[in-house]
Amino acid sequence: MECLKQNNKVYVNELSKLFQVTEETIRRDLEKLENEGLLYRSHGGAVLKDPIIEDLSFSKRSVENSPAKQIIADKAKLLINDGDTIMVDSSTTAQALIHLLVNKKNITIITNSIKLLNDFADTDFTMISTGGDLRSHSFAQVGTAACKALSRYYVDFAIISCKGIDREKGIMESNEAESDIKQQMVRQVRSTLLLVDHSKFDKISFIKTLDFTDVDYIVTDQKPDIGWINFLKKHNIKLIY
Repeated sequence: MECLKQNNKVYVNELSKLFQVTEETIRRDLEKLENEGLLYRSHGGAVLKDPIIEDLSFSKRSVENSPAKQIIADKAKLLINDGDTIMVDSSTTAQALIHLLVNKKNITIITNSIKLLNDFADTDFTMISTGGDLRSHSFAQVGTAACKALSRYYVDFAIISCKGIDREKGIMESNEAESDIKQQMVRQVRSTLLLVDHSKFDKISFIKTLDFTDVDYIVTDQKPDIGWINFLKKHNIKLIY
């Protein structure tokens, strides 16, 4: 557990060498700890158990893993070209990316984020608001009206983030309202860009939002383990890190 708290993830083969016991012994120990609610077993190891519903406010999210978000934004900006139309969710990682697109020409942004609408009101972007019910916690517009507004448009890219991704459980969010928005965005686009920092891998959250077949690109800040690399390749997802 000390190793897990320090690194957020442990591997069976490494623990076996560290404690000089068989891998089967490590697997049994991890199973016991999972039954005690202390961790989740994952492919080849285990990850630290976080609260399933961790719906942090926008202000708290904006300072979390900030360097990682900038790395992701720098890589993702290369995918967006002059004249592109994009749907953008209310994630702080997506906001970091939009800041790097201000010199692009003829960019149209459709978003449910009132923060984005405010921050980029004086730019050359064409900004379209979904409208809808306001979740002040995340500065996001949600609900039937927001989804209906999104359904009117067909665009080049959806730029979204999430709370966690798991090879078995899919792509997850912490609340249903914003999960619905992301699902609607993905229905309306040519390509979906999922922006996730390294801490989101092998992390479980409250509600399944998307399958991996819904995603075209995953942009992250660190090289994932070989299991993830092979998994994403199998699902024809372009991995950028």
